[in-house]
Amino acid sequence: MAIHNKSHRNHALQSLNKMRRDNVKLKSSIDFILPEKTDIFLQISDCLDLLKQIPDESVQLICIDPPYNLAIENWDMYDNYIYWADKWLKESYRILKPNGNLVIFGGIQFRDVKSGDLIDIIHHLRYHSKFKLINTIIWHYKNGMSAHRYFANRHEEAIWLAKSNDYYFDLDSVRVKYSDDELKTALKDKRLNPENTKKGKNPTNVWEIGRLNGNSKERVGHPTQKPTEIIRRIVKALSYPDSIVIDFFCGSGTTGRVCIEEKRNCIMCDNDENTKKYFDLHIKNMKELGCSNNYDFDLSLNEFFNKINKRSLFSNYE
Repeated sequence: MAIHNKSHRNHALQSLNKMRRDNVKLKSSIDFILPEKTDIFLQISDCLDLLKQIPDESVQLICIDPPYNLAIENWDMYDNYIYWADKWLKESYRILKPNGNLVIFGGIQFRDVKSGDLIDIIHHLRYHSKFKLINTIIWHYKNGMSAHRYFANRHEEAIWLAKSNDYYFDLDSVRVKYSDDELKTALKDKRLNPENTKKGKNPTNVWEIGRLNGNSKERVGHPTQKPTEIIRRIVKALSYPDSIVIDFFCGSGTTGRVCIEEKRNCIMCDNDENTKKYFDLHIKNMKELGCSNNYDFDLSLNEFFNKINKRSLFSNYE
């Protein structure tokens, strides 16, 4: 545990939190107390410098879109990609709660061995970690570049990994509503639970969500910015109110924005100085859309964790 403060050694608090954690995988977002204010922390540095400061088993969800080693910029060039990735993958396992989740965006279309391919990451994790691969998510979109030497690409991939088989998953929070006609038909299917059917259908692991075009109001200037809709589905399904989400390749800061909107706490990190500017634009856009959720922009990680630990004494977020 890298950060030292009294609240981490409060045995009464640890016992209370253990009881709360025991059945967390059976809960949905409505079972948690919504915080009046959440906490956000942003550090401009190498991701490993940040990860070494994070306490053991303190994070519920890691959602990252790492460099793919395509030599787009200096930050996207690694002689041995897996050797580098192994360092942050090990740290990710350490900091995740026992019911925690890890989502990694990537691709499987890279031709060279040295590229950062999800296939290589999955292979490495299978033989060198205890992570469980729960789903491969296909993000399908209709807009994209044309091609003449191969079939035009219209999807990207993300892998969802869990630290244990007791992972948290809130399907109800991301169910897709049936149309009136679809619902009538589904309710006639005796194989389906009527109560769950009325809540909506499972969105499956193929998500049709449009990419951000150049004129999108979500755009803040980052070249590989993800839509809020795709990050929101991950945050709502794999974390719970007032839990901690971390994105240590945060780019534009979209994860931080979604966490404020969904009342999660968020730690962000990137080695690009422009990240703070991108995130400020997200905040501006949120306010223009009427989001009034309260949050603190903490100045240090100690401040971030101390405030969340104090709240946990009076809530059931653990």
